Amino acid sequence: MLVLTTFHVPLFMLRLGQSNLYRSDDYGKTFEDVTYLINHTFIQTEFGIAISPDHSGKVILTGDVSDLGGFKLFRSHDFGLTFEPTDLPFEPLIQMLFNPADCDVLLTLSITVQALSIRFSMRVTNSTQENNICEIPSNLHGQLIYFFVKNLLKNDKGMLELRRSSDYGRSFKTVASRVYSFVLGGRFVFASIMTGSGTERMIHVSVDGGEQWNMAQLPTVNHEQFYSILSASQELVFMHVDDPGDSGVGTVYVSDDRGTVFSKSLERHLYTATGSDTDFTVVSSLRGVYMTSILTQDGAVETVITFNQGARWQLLKGPESSRCDSETSANRPHRCRLHIHATYSTSLKLNVPMLPLSQANAVGLIIAHGSIGESESVLSPDVYISDDGGYSWFFALKGPHHYAILDSGGLIVAVEHTNSPVNQIKYSVDEGQCWFSYNFTSDPFHFSGLDSEPGSRSMNVSLWGYRSDYSRWVVITVDFKKILSEDCAEEDFEEWLSHSEPSGGSDGCVLGFKETFLRLRKGAACFKGKDYETETEIAPCPCTPSDYHCDFGYFRQENSSECVEQDELKGRPLEFCLNGTTEQLQTSGYRKIPGDRCMGGFQPDRKETDLKRKCISNALQNQGLYLFYIQYMSFFPLLFLQPVSSSTNAAFVVHRYSVMRDNVEANKIEGVDDVDTNYMETAKAQYNEDSDQVYMT
Repeated sequence: MLVLTTFHVPLFMLRLGQSNLYRSDDYGKTFEDVTYLINHTFIQTEFGIAISPDHSGKVILTGDVSDLGGFKLFRSHDFGLTFEPTDLPFEPLIQMLFNPADCDVLLTLSITVQALSIRFSMRVTNSTQENNICEIPSNLHGQLIYFFVKNLLKNDKGMLELRRSSDYGRSFKTVASRVYSFVLGGRFVFASIMTGSGTERMIHVSVDGGEQWNMAQLPTVNHEQFYSILSASQELVFMHVDDPGDSGVGTVYVSDDRGTVFSKSLERHLYTATGSDTDFTVVSSLRGVYMTSILTQDGAVETVITFNQGARWQLLKGPESSRCDSETSANRPHRCRLHIHATYSTSLKLNVPMLPLSQANAVGLIIAHGSIGESESVLSPDVYISDDGGYSWFFALKGPHHYAILDSGGLIVAVEHTNSPVNQIKYSVDEGQCWFSYNFTSDPFHFSGLDSEPGSRSMNVSLWGYRSDYSRWVVITVDFKKILSEDCAEEDFEEWLSHSEPSGGSDGCVLGFKETFLRLRKGAACFKGKDYETETEIAPCPCTPSDYHCDFGYFRQENSSECVEQDELKGRPLEFCLNGTTEQLQTSGYRKIPGDRCMGGFQPDRKETDLKRKCISNALQNQGLYLFYIQYMSFFPLLFLQPVSSSTNAAFVVHRYSVMRDNVEANKIEGVDDVDTNYMETAKAQYNEDSDQVYMT
């Protein structure tokens, strides 16, 4: 475990600060001050500690030695035991980004390029064309790099070009022009392209890295609206399309496996103008499950959930023992439901310290803050838990808490969120049904947060806080291995059929197959260990209407599995552009969900006919760019792009255009807004990319 503390005193034209680096190899029980390994160099807060996604032993620290004329890169291969310094020939603006497909490659932004150091063997390529400059890099995947360039004589958004390099900057290719913004999602590349009139935008999609583009069958938007990718996988994409006006809602569409044909999935999806927050949450603990919020016609915020990748949404069920206020219970008992607090609540600064939490290796388990009533409440929420992937919920803890999943779901820990000093941690070994308390210190401290080893397999949790005198940070690590000391045996597990409701409303067939898991029995006082892998058994299912999305031009009415044709498209031929030719869609209203494995059963008619008529995408034109590429032979190849601006962020952030524009003007950078990534603990699945706004991740 590495801990970096930074003290910064902002002075005009000066950066004065001090950093300390601490290392622990016993899960935070003891720490050693290893600041000397980085020569007591100041590390800016926004740079922090960068850890390679392929090996946590690869660590990068970017040191500020501007008083000596530059920056240094400190590199470690051995979990911070040793660091090797490298002088940087430029001033970085953001934390170094690892290429997930090749973690020896780093990407960063720089506003100025200094003389190149000869301390290491380098290879530099520089390709420029007049009046062009790189703006913002977006993604690396393998040797593919996508980034914007803009013509300095045409500064309007929507006049950007999308360039691609497949060899780390040695050569470049224009793959789209008239671009407003772009994003990578799964295997898809999405670009928001200005139409010929220049007042509206439409989505284009490519599945081959930008060689071939197709126009997505989605509504166009104007300058006050936006598109946003809510979730993307190798199979499909959830796309939010903002409604006209300042309503704060839009429509969620879900794609086919080509990302071209979209179906309406959910209307009145809440996506607010105040901070542009959405509650869309991927539930990692059970396939096909997503949660989000809708805004009803009477202004109530309600939580909805889907168990089959957006084919059908439904309201959450409240716990059996839950009660609403007397007026609601007497007059509208059907409106007494559970509502989950997520990003929208945190944007309102409600007392919600954590977002919904789920982990892939803790099957069926979801922990979240919620409230019972007709809609989300502004009062302090309680903690609710589902152990079956969201089909049913029960009350777990009174009031807001910080929580974590340990031992692959065999252990849940929680600490109360309060302004008073704390000395107690709560834990459960039966997925939240019963709770025990443990006093971890005799000297209470102000609690700031908790953390555990990534992957939720550890039995250790570290608690962070400070004493009342504010003199120093305190870290206390609790090792639950001393409470759960016995290994789990075969008899400690039982079979559990996923997607089977307690009421019998579902037989477990979801996305074409049943999935039976071996799960830990409730109350089994044992630990699974870090090497635990969930055992599953799969059985195919016959096809039913629930295995299909409503096809283009069709939608499902509330509480119905039937796909109904949209009034505005009745009698009209359904045509779309695919690979440069016009296709006509003949459909009875159903399109199989990408990845669905059902066989036989319900097989509705569907046919796509090539009309032998060309259709042209306006995404491609050729212009130039300005790029630098540096490769350090000794350790990390490093690519950096030179933008015209000086402020970026390091978080998934999405902005409505009208709100973003004000922030952009204040920060002197087009398309990027600063965000406090340490505002709260977040357990949200971090894929909330926006194909119509620009940001850094």
